[in-house]
Amino acid sequence: MTASHPRHRRALAVPAGMAVAASLAFLPGVPASAAEPAAPATATADPSSLSYVVNVRAGHGVPAQVKRAIAEAGGTIVTSYDRIGVVVVHSSNPDFAKTVRTVRGVQSAGATRTAPLPSAATTDTGAPKVLTSRELAAAEAAEGQDPLQSLQWDLPAIKADKAHEKSLGSAKVTVAVIDTGVDDTHPDIAPNFDRNASVNCVAGKPDTTDGAWRPSAAESPHGTHVAGEIAAAKNGVGMTGVAPGVKVAGIKVSNPDGFFYTEAVVCGFMWAAEHGVDVTNNSYYTDPWYFNCKNDPDQKALVEAVSRASRYAEKKGAVNVAAAGNENYDLAADEITDPSSPNDSTPSDRVIDPSECYDIPTQLPGVVTVASTGAKGLKSSFSNYGLGVVDIAAPGGDSTAYQTPAPPATSGLILGTLPGGKWGYMAGTSMASPHAAGVAALIKSTHPYASPAVVKALLYAQADATPCTKPYDIDGDGKVDAVCEGSKNRNGFYGWGMADALDAVSR
Repeated sequence: MTASHPRHRRALAVPAGMAVAASLAFLPGVPASAAEPAAPATATADPSSLSYVVNVRAGHGVPAQVKRAIAEAGGTIVTSYDRIGVVVVHSSNPDFAKTVRTVRGVQSAGATRTAPLPSAATTDTGAPKVLTSRELAAAEAAEGQDPLQSLQWDLPAIKADKAHEKSLGSAKVTVAVIDTGVDDTHPDIAPNFDRNASVNCVAGKPDTTDGAWRPSAAESPHGTHVAGEIAAAKNGVGMTGVAPGVKVAGIKVSNPDGFFYTEAVVCGFMWAAEHGVDVTNNSYYTDPWYFNCKNDPDQKALVEAVSRASRYAEKKGAVNVAAAGNENYDLAADEITDPSSPNDSTPSDRVIDPSECYDIPTQLPGVVTVASTGAKGLKSSFSNYGLGVVDIAAPGGDSTAYQTPAPPATSGLILGTLPGGKWGYMAGTSMASPHAAGVAALIKSTHPYASPAVVKALLYAQADATPCTKPYDIDGDGKVDAVCEGSKNRNGFYGWGMADALDAVSR
């Protein structure tokens, strides 16, 4: 049986029991206008096959002896990313990785999943609360605003409304949403969609079939919501994104069951690297392990593969932004109990050291790690945190009962686009990360020749310093819910502070 944790855990709206039950309502069927994609790319595999990554020396192709060893061990090469030395393999041999690790030229190798291809998982939670026709009609926007902007408390929280008076961002900048797919037919996304930078990477290799980047009606709307938060056009329709003048691309890496496996994530970063992407948004963790421990040979190989891919994307000019996670974990703690891994077969409690076991890509070097705040500017009740781990904070929403927005906004969650021309609310660090990615895109628009290192430096330097919340008792029950460490200028809850869109277009 599979675990009940959603693979895009970054968007697990809010913990059970909060006064936002509507946010977990089922999403109505998507109408035919949300153009169905071609059948997702899948690699033909024996029903007992697993997928593996085999890491070799970068830049030299797959050595002949490694190719022979892979074949002799019962493996079939699906694709090879020679620039970073990552080979994707399918094999039904349970000893494949163990055997190949002994071969000269193999630096590491490991299974990317614990359940055979395809995964048997079907569980998903955290569906958005879709705006009704009455709510759409009731929204009143000020002059110069899109119709639903009055519901977006998150834009003034990072001064994006003021930033838009100066700049909407450059159409020469592209943000790639590495996620569950993006519905580019949505009226708020279509004007800014970058087809050339979009792809389906689910099988671990690019599928460039037109529309392959879209989610089907049965798949999660998560990526479409994220895309709208970043770059919903300021076009008199619906809502407004943080950077409504930049381009947004969809890189689909989540399979129909909702899992984000290593080979797909590697493909996603590599595609972004080779297609001129300036910022990537990563609101997920790489399945099936919440934390990948370097002392486990399989998990070590997964960390190495995704690390190589994300580093390569940055080398080619992309700023990689990722969500911190939704379990209220202190990622700087000495130990964490992980009850959810492996989430594609039978999870069990295990105690890990987060300095040795990584949430990928969130904790990888060079990645911007984003914590979530609510409508009152406090750390969201669910947001992970950690001094030296969290780099910056941005609005991701929270229970309206905990952090109520100022009128006319009515929900403490985050408004975003949904497949089929809809809009709705979600919450999570999944929603915080695209806000930071949008600000990074505005910085890149202002400084078109800035390297990823410079964009990140400006993102942190321009952030509004936010002191620790002490005591942090978000539910008001008299018990401390998390402990913040650090100074006003850098701490475990807010990193360098709240992302600032106005500074991004002004400095």
